[in-house]
Amino acid sequence: MSGTALIVGNFDGVHLGHAALAAAARAEIGKAGRLVALTFDPPPAEVLQPDAPKRRLMTLADRCDRLRAIGVDEVIVKEIDLRWLERTPEAFVQGDLLEHEPNVIVEGPDFRFGRHRAGDVELLTTLGRRHGFDVVVVPPQVGMLCNLEQVPIRSSTIRWLIERGRVRDAARLLGRPWTVEGSVVPGDRRGRTIGCPTANLDHGQVLLPADGVYAGRASVPGGVYAAAISVGTKPSFGHATRVLEAHVIDWDGPLDAYGWPLQVTVDRWLRDQVAFASVDALTEQIARDIDAARCVTATTPG
Repeated sequence: MSGTALIVGNFDGVHLGHAALAAAARAEIGKAGRLVALTFDPPPAEVLQPDAPKRRLMTLADRCDRLRAIGVDEVIVKEIDLRWLERTPEAFVQGDLLEHEPNVIVEGPDFRFGRHRAGDVELLTTLGRRHGFDVVVVPPQVGMLCNLEQVPIRSSTIRWLIERGRVRDAARLLGRPWTVEGSVVPGDRRGRTIGCPTANLDHGQVLLPADGVYAGRASVPGGVYAAAISVGTKPSFGHATRVLEAHVIDWDGPLDAYGWPLQVTVDRWLRDQVAFASVDALTEQIARDIDAARCVTATTPG
């Protein structure tokens, strides 16, 4: 077998549903074939609602890396705008898909394309017969949450879970723990005054989980360390801006330097964000959080 297989979508999160598309596409063309993923930046939802909060599960660079990790040979990023979104389904196929000379296009049953999402897999199949490519439809993928509930594996479901702090459930649908990456930026430096220095992460357009304290890991220059992660508005100090801060446990790196890359893996929710009556009470709780994060990391696969 050989030829070119094409998968198309936002691929936000690159979850187990996307992995199933890639596996089905590879089965169609074999090891000798070429598997291409066409993805979009910015995502169509952000073009249509530019003032809405950005809720991406990952950066574009991470999305491309993850697509390659699930077996994609080539990732093509299409920059889109409102004018592009107004094209007919037929124009989308002729202008964006045929140039990659696909022998087969593999999608899920809910795939939509073209103006007002008018195109579907039935129309894609019809256009495939006209233009010389096959269409394979992969059944919807279902994942099991920690409470044994079965849910569809979709990026929207994963966002819903993360925004409620259910990062362990999100990991079940992603097929791996959820990570946030960015660069370290200046904070208020209050953590070091109470013996708990933190790295303040510029998360960009990637969504934050629910306010709270989490156990996880931090990938920093020099290795991967356990981390106690705080997300929220720092209620003990009256701040209003939501931030993600990571205390990298047992690491003595240069927290006074900024701009260096940081990737935070969020493994497990530990507790709510609460306001403490005193700095001493906060410091005591932080010590407990660090102990809990260290224990979680010791029992969590890397």
